[in-house]
Amino acid sequence: MNQGFGRDKRLLDAKQFKAVFDSPDYRLSGRCILVLARHNQIDHARLGLVVGKKNTKLAVARNQIKRQFREYFRLHQDELPNVDMVIVTRRGIADLSAMELQQELAKQVKRLL
Repeated sequence: MNQGFGRDKRLLDAKQFKAVFDSPDYRLSGRCILVLARHNQIDHARLGLVVGKKNTKLAVARNQIKRQFREYFRLHQDELPNVDMVIVTRRGIADLSAMELQQELAKQVKRLL
């Protein structure tokens, strides 16, 4: 049970993100996040994050949001299917507490399973 979040667990370049955006197998829409997922040929899930300046003005807030999502992914990666997952934030995300962020993501991941 590997709980790390190394480079192999991340979507790193534009080509990997584009593949998920162009043909997602799953499209899960929540209150403040959109989760796009696409099956991959690797034996584990990978995560990509899109937290735009448009919805979250402060860099501090954007980094906190990303940290929350990464931590959730790190702790629950063993339950996830083999997918490339991109989480896109929406307006209002900055107003949520850390707990609400985790719950919102948990709800969408449960739907994915």
